[in-house]
Amino acid sequence: MEPSTNSERAVQNRIIKLLQEYNGYDYLGNFKDAENGNIIEDILRKYLMENQNLTSSQATEAINKLKADASCPSQESLYNSNKDVYNTLRYPMPVSQGAGLPNKQVMLIDWKNPDNNIFSVAEEVTVRKQTVDAEHRRPDVVVYINGIAVAVIELKKATVSVEDGINQNWRNQQQGQIPQFYSTTQLLMAGSESEGVYYGTTLTPPKFYLHWKEPAGEGYPYDNAGIPVSSSTYGQKVFPNELDRSLMQMLEPNRLLEFLHDCVVFDGGVKKVARPNQYFAIVAAKTRIKAKQSGIIWHSQGSGKSLTMVWLAQWIRENIEDSRVVIITDRDELDKQITTGFADAGENPVRAKSGNHLISMLNGKGKDGNASLICTLIHKFGIAGDSRGDETKDKSLRGNRSPEQYLRDLAEQLPDGFKAKGNLYVFVDECHRTQGGILNKAMKKIMGDDVMMIGFTGTPLLKEDKGKLTSRDNFGPWIHTYKFDEAVKDKVILDLRYEARDVEQVLSDAASLDELFEDTTKKLTPKAKEALQKRWAEMPNLFSSRERVNRIVAQILKDFQLIPALREGWGNAILVADSIYQAYRFWSAFQDTALAGKCAVVTSYEGTDPSLEEGYNGELKTEADYKYKTNKKMRGDKSPEEYEEWAKYEFVNHPGSMKLLIVVDKLLTGFDAPSATYLYIDKEMRDHNLFQAICRVNRVNGERKDYGYIVDFKHLFENIEGAIEDYTYGAFAGYDKKDIEGLLKSKVEEGRKELDAALERCNRLSEPVMAPKSIDEFFDWFCYDQHGGTEEEHQAEIIANARKREDFYDACYTLVRRYTSISMQMKEAGYTDEEADKIYHNVKTYDELRNAISKRCGDYVDLKKYDAEMRALLDDYVVSTRVEVLEKLEDFSFLDIIDIKDSGEVEVDEGAEKELGGQKGVAETMGANVRRVINRKRESNPEEYKYFSERINRLLEEYHQEKLEYKELLKSIRALANEIKNQQAVDPRINSEGKKALYDNLGKDVELALKMNDVIIANAAHGFRTSEVRKKKLYLAIKKALEGTGFSPDAILNIVIHNPEYDN
Repeated sequence: MEPSTNSERAVQNRIIKLLQEYNGYDYLGNFKDAENGNIIEDILRKYLMENQNLTSSQATEAINKLKADASCPSQESLYNSNKDVYNTLRYPMPVSQGAGLPNKQVMLIDWKNPDNNIFSVAEEVTVRKQTVDAEHRRPDVVVYINGIAVAVIELKKATVSVEDGINQNWRNQQQGQIPQFYSTTQLLMAGSESEGVYYGTTLTPPKFYLHWKEPAGEGYPYDNAGIPVSSSTYGQKVFPNELDRSLMQMLEPNRLLEFLHDCVVFDGGVKKVARPNQYFAIVAAKTRIKAKQSGIIWHSQGSGKSLTMVWLAQWIRENIEDSRVVIITDRDELDKQITTGFADAGENPVRAKSGNHLISMLNGKGKDGNASLICTLIHKFGIAGDSRGDETKDKSLRGNRSPEQYLRDLAEQLPDGFKAKGNLYVFVDECHRTQGGILNKAMKKIMGDDVMMIGFTGTPLLKEDKGKLTSRDNFGPWIHTYKFDEAVKDKVILDLRYEARDVEQVLSDAASLDELFEDTTKKLTPKAKEALQKRWAEMPNLFSSRERVNRIVAQILKDFQLIPALREGWGNAILVADSIYQAYRFWSAFQDTALAGKCAVVTSYEGTDPSLEEGYNGELKTEADYKYKTNKKMRGDKSPEEYEEWAKYEFVNHPGSMKLLIVVDKLLTGFDAPSATYLYIDKEMRDHNLFQAICRVNRVNGERKDYGYIVDFKHLFENIEGAIEDYTYGAFAGYDKKDIEGLLKSKVEEGRKELDAALERCNRLSEPVMAPKSIDEFFDWFCYDQHGGTEEEHQAEIIANARKREDFYDACYTLVRRYTSISMQMKEAGYTDEEADKIYHNVKTYDELRNAISKRCGDYVDLKKYDAEMRALLDDYVVSTRVEVLEKLEDFSFLDIIDIKDSGEVEVDEGAEKELGGQKGVAETMGANVRRVINRKRESNPEEYKYFSERINRLLEEYHQEKLEYKELLKSIRALANEIKNQQAVDPRINSEGKKALYDNLGKDVELALKMNDVIIANAAHGFRTSEVRKKKLYLAIKKALEGTGFSPDAILNIVIHNPEYDN
């Protein structure tokens, strides 16, 4: 029998049948022949009248209210419309019962009784686009609850990437498409037989879609079971096909209602839904919460613990009578992060300012006595009963006491008659730091013995050490675990690469030092001399510390010159120093380098002026004085708090300008910076503290960041091979091997495996290319058949072959990156010189093939993200023997291969012409490059670049019709390129690209363009492109300024969005 795959039609038929047979959905039919909205009124009316006992007029009122909320005139209003609809679905809706009677509360979805709802499915749902033409879009499958569209599924057969379905969902929500249909949807899915199901929600960008998997982590809903309990609705035995299994699991009516009700959040202008690990943690926690059985949610760093807290707190307050939730942290940045996170999610936590304030709230007293959600920072507590229980008092009380001791003191001095009010649940963030059991005892004394405590951590303390209790001893058994290796496999976080570096320290004149010691101590008794010698033994380290700092600084500077992520500014680094004094020594050393002004120290040091005794010791400045003066010099006129916030903001949002943060303890937990790519460690660390620190660099940050990199100057892993095999000693003593399996891998060993796999992938994708596999055969396979056909046929082939090229480009891109990561260690990786030379040749060949194919097909717009980094990597690590005539991939740069003499004669670089496939290849490459620039800039100035686009198309058409000679074409293209580069404004006030774009698109009205420019600058708040609220504010300002002019505010807003001049 011939092998075959299912068609998309067959896949769709099967899914619909399964939804009917296993999940009880009604099949509504194929909707391709009618125009459809997102509310089927007949079904919703039936539900309202039969389930909610409404009259016909009341049902009409409810439907009209829902339709008003779902109204979505443009893509810009989609977020707010969708948020309004979600709240209308989730909470009771009031409908009139007549004059003088109270409103009746109606639920459009019966969340508590799934069987009372009508679950249905339709296919090929035709929806008219928001354009003047009569075009439509047609989602594959739509899921309805009570006639309201809540989910859209795009299905693909096994040979088609699931990305196509994701991109369809994204495209359909854009302006001019069908965004109005998505005002009611809560889940957007894409699935293929080969890749399973990926899901997001309204306005989720494609790169943030999540892969559904079940189970995700391990759940322990019963604290006495000791083994994980699977919550799977349909297992692999029932549905061996992942696509079928995942859709049946997600769309099972009970689960679908639970997910939509409990796992959706509108978070600061971005709608989010739970990852699988978050959902299953919440499911496991619900059972434990109902029984008030304390425990721990162990989720790896970067897997979303903060939102899990938000969803759990919301569920507790909605489902547990008289419930109150207290969230405890022990660091200011964590307290701010969690409080802000809850506020962005629509919750309103109250921050306890002191011990008195906390006790007052728990006791039901004062203006915040009814607060049901409280955030508190342990070590800002004062002592209850002190009238000065404010933050000033807190600092004076701090001394050397730990946060746990504060709570113990607080518990011992409760006011008379105190009794915590409500049914209390305590969340403890980063609970691994609570190691002595005091917190547990203090919470029970303050809040009662029946208080439930849930610890959240990515690095639990697993071993009893020096009297410290394990996390489980403190909080109880696991509730849910989602460990590092699983999070890496799920691509929630990145894997880590480790490198140990030796900082050689040599005392320049050991003999002189010994001689000095003997002379200094010659009058001491032997016993006193022996005591002093113990201290003197530390002198070599002191003498060499300045040199050591300089050596480390030199290595870091070299990395910033050679490593693309650090050099180009899309990645940055953290340096962990051994002490605050040492941190400032590092900062000072960087001030005479290229990182001056681009690095900062963030520590707990507050810049206090030292006393005279602290500041000087004889004629020598003390460490206290050095720290004070260096800190003051570094932060200028900013306060310590202002400087820290500024440095963190710049590091996260502008990695190119804040390249390096120097820390000691701060920011090693609870600080998320996706751009952080390298962690340099120059401090003794171990156990969970080390694990927390290295996880600062494992956050996902787009396609360019493959790994987080750890550079160890302290030899924390002397034998990396042994550390991988056995995590029972050294830095990870006490961790079970399976708990952190896959944490670190040998850079060289893994690098070779990855390079071999990348080269094999390129070879495999090249197999169909016909012999002799020259550039022409690659063009025939990846572009179009060069042996015939019209221009239109060639363009059609280019489009048809796009998927092949994307796979090939990605393979070449990966190959270059894998090669450069170990190119200086080929011998250590086990390659012979001959093998290394052959690999070098293959890497260069594949890169050149990719380069030529992308130019021939004009693929610059979609695939430009690869080129700059690849070129930088090759320039840095690979020595090229050939002339790089096409080295820089900037605007028009390879037009430089055209040399126009004074006589007007045209010459073309022979090597470049050959590489591009002859005269025809040069012509098409030149045209494609100019088109690339035009396409890239079209959105920022559509009127002007429409004119240029027409001209380049006309030139190429004349050339293909042989109306224009080859060299005349090149001269014309070069002239056009220069014209684009050197555009002149008619008015000297139109002196920027932004103003020029406004001028060209506002009827060439100078005054209107300048007025509009001022309006935009005044209203384009930072982040307006990603914040719907800020974008809306800017839109309204533009609309007001254009009143009476006849120009479209949507068109002007689009220009602003695509013009970097208006970045704030």
